[in-house]
Formats: sequence, C-alpha cells, structure tokens
Amino acid sequence: MEKFRFNLEEAAGAIGDYGTLIPIIIGVTAVTDLKLATILFFFGIFYIGIGVYYKLPMPVEPMKAIGTIAIAGKLSSMEIVGAGVTTGLIFILIGLTGTMQYIKKSIPNSIIRGIQFGLVLKLLKTAIDFTLQTPYIGGIAIIIIIVFYFASILDISALVVFTVGLIWGIYTHGLPPLTNFVLPELSLPSFQALKSGFWQGTLPQLPLTLGNSVLATSLLIKDLFNREVKEDKIVTSVGIMSIISSPLGGFPMCHGAGGLAAQYRFGARTGGSNIISGIILLLISFFFASQELIQIIPYGILGALLFFSSLQLFDSTKKTDNWLFTGLTGLLAFVIDMSIGFIIMLIIYWVKEYLTKSEE
Repeated sequence: MEKFRFNLEEAAGAIGDYGTLIPIIIGVTAVTDLKLATILFFFGIFYIGIGVYYKLPMPVEPMKAIGTIAIAGKLSSMEIVGAGVTTGLIFILIGLTGTMQYIKKSIPNSIIRGIQFGLVLKLLKTAIDFTLQTPYIGGIAIIIIIVFYFASILDISALVVFTVGLIWGIYTHGLPPLTNFVLPELSLPSFQALKSGFWQGTLPQLPLTLGNSVLATSLLIKDLFNREVKEDKIVTSVGIMSIISSPLGGFPMCHGAGGLAAQYRFGARTGGSNIISGIILLLISFFFASQELIQIIPYGILGALLFFSSLQLFDSTKKTDNWLFTGLTGLLAFVIDMSIGFIIMLIIYWVKEYLTKSEE
C-alpha cells in the first residue's frame, strides 16, 4: 500500500474536509481577536505533520464544541487558550497511560456507530443550510459531483467544484488583498481563564472528541483502509496538536470521522493528501488571510462537499450491530447535542448490561 501519492485524486481529497474546517474558523475569527492567519498556519503545519506521521488521510479539524461555544460569544480568546491547554493535557494523559483502551471497552460499537449517524444528520443539515445560501452555485456543484460519480472517469469533483467556486467568488468580489504574515506569539492563560475554559469549553468537548475524533475515526480507518490505528495513538496526537497550537494563537484541534469520510470520498488514499492540504493552508496563511477571503468561497460549494461526505460516512454507519442503539444515539446527537446524546445512550447501555447480568 502506497504511503504518499501526489496526484489529482489526492489533491481533490485534500480539500474535501474544508467544508467542516472553514465555517468554524470563520465564525471564531469573526467574534474573537484570534487571527485567521495564525489559526490557518497551525492547521497547515499539523496537516502536514499528521500526514507524515500516520501515512494516511487524517483530518485536522477545529474542536467543534469549543468552536460552537466561542461563536456563541461565551468564550474569550484567552478562555479558548485555556480550553485548548486543559483539553490537550487530558488527552495526552489518556493516551500515554493507556486509559483509552479501558474507555473503548466500556463503549459498545453501536453507540460509536450512533455518533457517526449523528454526524451524518448534522452534516446533511449543514449541507442544506449552506447550499440554500447560494442555491444556484450550490446546485451546479452538486450536479458536477453527480456527473463525476456516475461517469467512468477520474473523480476529481471536489477539485473541480472548489475551482468553480473560487472563480465565481473572485468574479463576484474581486481578488483578496495580499497580507503579511506575523509570527505567532506565546500567550499563557491566567488561572481564571484556565478554569473558565475548562468548565465552559473542555467539559462539553471531552465526550465529543472521545466518541467522534478518537473511537469513530479509528473505526472508520478500519472500515476504509482495513488498517488498525490504535485509539491511544489518535487521542495522543489530538492532545499534542491542541496543547501546542492554542497558546500560540491557534485553535484547539482534533481529528474526526466526518472529515475522514470527506477526504476519502473525494479521492484521498495516502498521507500525500494531508501534505497537499497543509501546503494550501500555509500559502493562504502567509499571503491571503484577510477578512475579504471569507467572501470568496460560496457556501453552496461547501454545502455540496458536505452533502456527499455525509453519504460516505453513512456507509460506515450501516455496519452497526444494533440499529436501535445506533439510531437513538444518532437522533439524540442530532436533536439535542452530540455529547449529551452520547452520555445518555452510554448510561442506558450500562444500566441495561447491569440488569442483564443481575438476572443471570
């Protein structure tokens, strides 16, 4: 099996995960004083590093719970640093002590698949919301992807639709101005920022990362590549990324089953895809990381990418051994909250197991 390829398929897969990366980063930089260039710089660095380390497509994504809470105005930039540092420390400890294996044994396959199903529903909703913002360009993107899907040609649909979106954005809004990159500066959070970041950001993020970023991603790697990547390894890399990037002006990072499904769906099969993605993000951070850049890519393009990524992820969801638990976990994750749905169904499962053993 090839470890690194650099071709059109890998390039198409490289941008397949931008639909989940870009919206959260845009939202965070709009409501805090974190700099877009610095955040993208660390995403670029870690995309490359993670691709070299795993020798597989492996998404590097913003932590969604922390991002959502920050966008809602409930976390300052220093509290985001606090959340990133405490989250990173916890995950590094879990990985180095082997605790992840005990966590894995306590969580059934059906609930992990349920987290995947919840992601499918959330991706579909976001895809529809995005596509409706620019319906014409979004419709064109979907048609292009469908044509590639059914035609007997190399599927580089993600690359094509992203290029179409870029051309349309430049035609509509003009070229973004060139920017000068400023080296990241170390910002250590106060004890209050650490405490607030932990309670408001880290605690909601923990079950989401353990369920989606670690367990569901490890399971999806096995589904797609027939290769086993230990959960301890994944949770440790999540911790390292967050604890390095957050104090230097980046954003807490994780992996994710949805992002991996997106990369795979559009052609990524090796670590070369990550390297390509990282180079693109570094170039943007060095030269084009202005607020005007945000207007360039139509949301309809991102919506089309997310829509077909969700279908790829659903293929893995269907491998569940208990559709009742998977379906309920996914619905709760979608309707209420992914972390809350995960915890509720886990408690129900533990109670069920306890009662079953008591009857024996």
